[in-house]
Amino acid sequence: MESVDLTHHFLIAMPAMADPYFAKSLTYICEHNENGALGIVLNRSIDMTLEGLFEQIEIPLHVQKHAQEQVHFGGPVQMDRGFVLHQPVGQWQSTLAIRDDIGLTTSKDILLAVGEGAGPEKFLVSLGYAGWSAGQLEQELAQNAWLTVPASPELIFDLPDEERLAAAMAKLGVDFASLSEVAGHA
Repeated sequence: MESVDLTHHFLIAMPAMADPYFAKSLTYICEHNENGALGIVLNRSIDMTLEGLFEQIEIPLHVQKHAQEQVHFGGPVQMDRGFVLHQPVGQWQSTLAIRDDIGLTTSKDILLAVGEGAGPEKFLVSLGYAGWSAGQLEQELAQNAWLTVPASPELIFDLPDEERLAAAMAKLGVDFASLSEVAGHA
């Protein structure tokens, strides 16, 4: 299959997606290369607020502005590890710069900064990530498991969880309810 780079794209799970981790999911691809792909599911919050997470990891949350924001299920890989998708990229200890204006950070320093009110302007905290080995995502795309669409920071950071999937579908001009569960090939 031809090589494709889906970094900074959304993956929209097709209706036939049987995997409970990804059914009706919207995933943001943070990195995609010959070694595989890494993404964060954007539309699945878990039963934990930032306040609860900060208590659990013993980081003071001095700024209550974000206390009731939900933590997200980022994917089934390393679900005990935090991933912060954020804008702008900033200067953190362990950041993958996805674009000039979006980063994915795994180091604790970003959470310390959020607790102090000095964190990034916009962010989404998740536990876990979605990962694909070399060629796996390409194979799933060939099997019509996903739709892809270029990502937009506004959709990631400015919309509530429950509106993100529909907004990504709208970028394609498609309504999720109108998609068939049966793949067609020309």
